[in-house]
Amino acid sequence: MTISPPPTVPFVDLTWQHAPLQEAIQGVISAVIAQGDFVLGQALSTFEADFAAACGARFGVGVGCGTDAIALGLVACGIAPGDEVILPANTFVATLMGVLRAGAVPVFVDCDRATALMDLDAAERAITPRTRAILPVHLYGQMVSPQALLELADRHRLIVFEDAAQAHLAQRDGYTAGSIGLGAAFSFYPSKNLGALGDGGMFVTQDQLVARTARSLRNYGATSKYCHTEPMGTNSRLDTLQAAVLNVKLPHLPSWNQARHHLAQHYDRRLAPLTEYGIIPMRNDAGSGHIYHLYVVRVAGPTSRTEIQAQLTAAGVQTGIHYPIPCHLQPAFRSLGYAPGHFPQAEALSQEVLSLPMYPGMTLEQVDYVVDAMVETVAAVRLERVLPGVMG
Repeated sequence: MTISPPPTVPFVDLTWQHAPLQEAIQGVISAVIAQGDFVLGQALSTFEADFAAACGARFGVGVGCGTDAIALGLVACGIAPGDEVILPANTFVATLMGVLRAGAVPVFVDCDRATALMDLDAAERAITPRTRAILPVHLYGQMVSPQALLELADRHRLIVFEDAAQAHLAQRDGYTAGSIGLGAAFSFYPSKNLGALGDGGMFVTQDQLVARTARSLRNYGATSKYCHTEPMGTNSRLDTLQAAVLNVKLPHLPSWNQARHHLAQHYDRRLAPLTEYGIIPMRNDAGSGHIYHLYVVRVAGPTSRTEIQAQLTAAGVQTGIHYPIPCHLQPAFRSLGYAPGHFPQAEALSQEVLSLPMYPGMTLEQVDYVVDAMVETVAAVRLERVLPGVMG
């Protein structure tokens, strides 16, 4: 099969999203400029309430980025220096940094290789008398089972704190991401399902006192102007301009998530014949509640990930790897005492995962093109191995 030259298939394309909303976005930006409340303004309060409600939470606290949402959120939830927090080894480093910035002791556990989500049995085995919280990461847009999390937390009297940076309005077991435990952290990095025009984050909670503490922490530890009661306070406030833009986008998020899910279903159908050749989509255990921030496959051989990625690049298809180095093996954190072999599933996944293009404006024809390029690569590699030199 010869693939005709296509337009490039980008990994993410935000132009489709911003073009139809441009007038509305410019309007709310102009309104903020006219009002002049650039920091902790009315648009922020409105977005905090609207986003929290969409998540099924009572309170939202806008902060500068997702990492701050984790760090400040954990402190607001009562996590103190020396407390152990259980988290997965296969996550973006921001999860780990948030735990460390809160002064807590990170305790890594392995993952389920089929879903890349935290292995809750491993998490239970890691609990010690010093464990205070469990921090699941709703990776790639799929939630860790809320029922299983709550049962585990109840047995051991643990705080559940969600890293929902990739799970805006994801659902499972009747819960929406952000509504399970005492607190949850979101990121509004531009490429997220709900993205700002720069950095931004949100901490959500059901607890009024926790929310009040988080608001103080983000604003120099102040409960009122020039009255500072929280020594760990900092300057981390979601800009009013960003909040205004995000509130323009928020009503569209459910349909954008549905579009992602539809694309993922098409990927699944087209990729099904390739599973016998080691190209395996990550398993969806959440049904329609999976909102596919990323569409990720495992490339488990005989065709290598390097070969697949190189062929896709040559065909004009952009891809990513989320993530190539597990947190416990990052050079900056060797002092935590982990080594290769501690978390074999996470380590194996880091060598297998490949993220394919995924965004709501993507077409089914683009999905077909991506898969056809993968099929051609698999066929070429198999033929070359059976008949060396036949491919030229």
